[in-house]
Order: sequence, then structure tokens, then C-alpha cells
Amino acid sequence: MAESEQEGVGQARPMRAVAFQLAQLGAHASQRFTERIAEIGLTPPEVGILRMIAAEPGRSQRALAAELGVVPSRVVALIDPLDRKGLIERRRSVTDRRNHELHLTPAAREALARVAKVAVAHETELTAELSDAEYRQFADLLARLAAARDLSPGVHPGYRMLGANSPS
Repeated sequence: MAESEQEGVGQARPMRAVAFQLAQLGAHASQRFTERIAEIGLTPPEVGILRMIAAEPGRSQRALAAELGVVPSRVVALIDPLDRKGLIERRRSVTDRRNHELHLTPAAREALARVAKVAVAHETELTAELSDAEYRQFADLLARLAAARDLSPGVHPGYRMLGANSPS
């Protein structure tokens, strides 16, 4: 490691409020995304669940609960509104009749296509001040920080908080 690279290693860095700015930007990004997808009739947790089912059609509710890090009864509370909206189908597993497999409906695939367009516009607006190189570096740094904390890619840790005050 070069001498200039060693500076700051193991030493306290000057306070720049990076954690606060990440939280501030995250709250802003979350609020704007929530507003944008509300026009589609979805919430961020619903979009996340639909994306997870789209990535692995036929996964069980139990497998979804495990990936989200929540108890299976919480998944029922997350899935029921999507079922009522006609966006998912629960099918009995042919290999294990105790399990329900989750599948998207054509309406869900259409909604996810609309969400994808909203997400691209959202990210473009949020990062408009960055050059392409800065964008790639920023994305790489965020991924590195998330990986160092064992955060699951594509799984928002907020799922664990949904309904935390309600009985299971």
C-alpha cells in the first residue's frame, strides 16, 4: 500500500456527516419513488414482492418469508393485498400440497413494466448531477458498503419492520 493510501487507514476521518446524508438522500428517494408508483396503485413493499416473485415464479410463501427475513405469517399480510388486486395467484404445489406457489398474473407483469419505466426515470432524476463515471463509482461504492454489512441485494431491510407492532 502506498504511503498516500495508508493515510486515513486506522485513523479517525474528519466528520462529514456521510451517514446522515445517506439517510437524508435515502428518505428523499424513498418518498419520491412512493409518490411515483402510487400512480400505478402500488406501494414499495408490493413492488418488491412482485419483483421477487417475477425473479422466481412458483416460489413458496415460506421461501419468500425466508428470503425477506420475516415469519411466514407476515408474508401472508404482504401477499393478500396483491391477491385482492389480481396481481398474484396462489397455486397449490404439486410436489407438496401444504405449500402455495406464487405466480404473477398478466396484470402484474403489465404493472411491473410500468414500474420499470418509473424506476429508470426516478434514478435518472436522482443522479442527474453525476457524470457516467461518477455514477458507476457511486454505485460501486454503495454496493461495497451494502455487501460489507451483509445486506441482501434487492431485498429492502424494511420488510422486517412491516407490521412489527401487529400480532403475527
